[in-house]
Amino acid sequence: MTVTATDRTMADGEPARLAACKGTVLHPRPTGRDQYTISEVADHTGLSAHTLRWYERIGLMPHVDRTHTGQRRFSNRDLDWLDLVTKLRLTGMPVADMVRYADLVREGEHTFPERERLLTAHREDVRQRIAELQSTLQVLDYKIDYYADAHRESERV
Repeated sequence: MTVTATDRTMADGEPARLAACKGTVLHPRPTGRDQYTISEVADHTGLSAHTLRWYERIGLMPHVDRTHTGQRRFSNRDLDWLDLVTKLRLTGMPVADMVRYADLVREGEHTFPERERLLTAHREDVRQRIAELQSTLQVLDYKIDYYADAHRESERV
């Protein structure tokens, strides 16, 4: 059984609508399983164990449960949080802003307006970078077409 985004709540308390919008599956996981070792999480997320420990140390990861021997045990909620963090990092959000967002989540619902401001400002940065990349892509497409045309013309001669 796979759990879809509509079946869970993200670690920040929001319904997991990100993937639900597209009908994708968040982290296919074994039925009834909600405990993962750091190596399993590293394999699943593509993040190194070192990065996962660092995220925890700087406050980017919420409290990660531990066994009686001190080994980390990550939950499905932790994996959802890491999915969000990975997406924020992919968009270029600075680590300090991600840590601030994590702090706001831990502080509770009264921080919704500040979370919204932080994410709205970041969204504008992302949109500006997308526009820059689209402009750059147009230049690349032009140059590629130019060289392809030149190559075809040289073959005719």
